[in-house]
Amino acid sequence: MADLKLGTKVPDIELETYEPTKSDFGKFSMQDQIKNKRWTILFFYPADFTFV
Repeated sequence: MADLKLGTKVPDIELETYEPTKSDFGKFSMQDQIKNKRWTILFFYPADFTFV
């Protein structure tokens, strides 16, 4: 996998998320973020928040 850099197109991802404002699960789609011209910061922190 190539490194992502500022200005690089991100692959289209879709994730199930928890929406605390609705107290329910929702969906995050990168395509929706791009379509609505929203800024998005993605960070990945492996092994954090895992239940051991």
